[in-house]
Amino acid sequence: MDKFLLQQQVLNQLAEDLLQAEQAVRVAHETATHEENIAENKYDTLGLEAAYLATGQARRAAAIRQAMTHWRQFRPRPYDASKGIQLGALVCLVDSDDKQHEIFLGPDGGSMKLGSGVQVISGEAPLARAMLGKCEGDEVAIQVGAPVPQQFEVLRVD
Repeated sequence: MDKFLLQQQVLNQLAEDLLQAEQAVRVAHETATHEENIAENKYDTLGLEAAYLATGQARRAAAIRQAMTHWRQFRPRPYDASKGIQLGALVCLVDSDDKQHEIFLGPDGGSMKLGSGVQVISGEAPLARAMLGKCEGDEVAIQVGAPVPQQFEVLRVD
């Protein structure tokens, strides 16, 4: 699978997310400033709540813009077996049920599932941290919320 194509898919998804976040900011701002939502007493908080929502959505939009910058600057390198799995690797893991998982390790802000079935995760994700430095055939274990760690085997790395 072409890593450049995966990177473009991530950027396209982030662009869609940004459009939605910006639209949510506009709607929340309009609600917060609409004349019908002016507080008439201390219990009338619709305008205040909408203002908080607009602020949160604006922060989300800023985070998406920052993620897009990181992804535009990102240059995945070819896999080097002497270094093991690094940021930019496309990894195929197999779990204990023999189910395969395609994972693309990228910069912060792009965690998502692409239409091609590839799961994109940040290098800071627990699974990514567990995979760093591993090679084909190595075992990877993570414990997230379950009493028993999840076990994977690195099947292939590109």
